[in-house]
Amino acid sequence: MKVVKERTIEGNTYFIRAFPAFAAANLAGELASLITPAIGSVISLLGGKSESDNLFDMDAEKAAPLLADALSRFDGDTVERMIKKLLIKQGNISVQQPTDTEAQLLTEELADELFCGDVMNMFVLAYEVIQANFPDIFRKVQNLFGNRAEDLREMLPTLANTEL
Repeated sequence: MKVVKERTIEGNTYFIRAFPAFAAANLAGELASLITPAIGSVISLLGGKSESDNLFDMDAEKAAPLLADALSRFDGDTVERMIKKLLIKQGNISVQQPTDTEAQLLTEELADELFCGDVMNMFVLAYEVIQANFPDIFRKVQNLFGNRAEDLREMLPTLANTEL
């Protein structure tokens, strides 16, 4: 499989390859089931007034915390399972560290070494994998909600003052 995307994070270069077709279909379904409800909970963060100014066009460093926040609404086992499926299960990512002469397959052990103490970079990489394999998934999910960020921003002060 050819490299679809190359990304450097904290000095390490990651080579992301496309998922096999059936694995991609499986992951697309899982991502949609996780992302759709999560988007509803963070839709006020989706972006600005125009279609091109939104979360789905953001740089990974800006989008990853929002993705991490969305995933935080799920139990740890669900998040861990999805991150493992995205990053290691299919063997679709290799990494070359600055001191290495060749890239090596990203394994669970290597991921533990690379991301221990800096889990946000793992979310950045997961976002990059999603973008490389499912470039339209976020936009299609956004279309389910429409570009309602501005409406919600206007409503938030009112909602914050409403007692339940």
